Amino acid sequence: MSASQTANINWRTINIDALDPESAYNFDNSSLTPGLAPVTAAEVQSFGQQIRQLLRGGDSEGALRGALETAPYGGDAEAKELHLATVVEILQSIKQADMSPMLSRIYTSQGGVELLDALMKYIYKGMAQPSTGTSRALSPQATGFSQIQSRGTAEGGGQAMSVLLSWHEKVVEVAGQGAIVRVMTDRRTV
Repeated sequence: MSASQTANINWRTINIDALDPESAYNFDNSSLTPGLAPVTAAEVQSFGQQIRQLLRGGDSEGALRGALETAPYGGDAEAKELHLATVVEILQSIKQADMSPMLSRIYTSQGGVELLDALMKYIYKGMAQPSTGTSRALSPQATGFSQIQSRGTAEGGGQAMSVLLSWHEKVVEVAGQGAIVRVMTDRRTV
């Protein structure tokens, strides 16, 4: 290079990390998350029907375990919302007195830590929803304006939030605060 060519290069704009093979700049981020199998909304609906059948048969622990084992990590937003509704329905159907013993049995079983972590993810996702467990509909009024009404539970989203908070307390009681940290740091979403 001649002196005039060297003077024209702005050395401060060169990314030296790109030249270092040991640099984090050259690290493949896809290796941080495992490959997730794609799941369709139809498959989630099918799982949901099977899980609801267990729930109707009186096997609430089996229904909860089945729902947590089939979490659609690779699903689209619609599939994840359908599965969230199924999990919230299961949580609402379980009596408060049965929560701790059921969670203890799940926690001490094979893969129990991962199942309670998945449950904690669903609890947080349910809390983030504006009105979990209720459907909202527009009803026309005589004034010409439409009013949003909630249908479903009598207390609207407040009852679902109360149930989710109770479950959160019981999961932390059984699995410890590590469950919260693992959920916050896991890249997979439900």
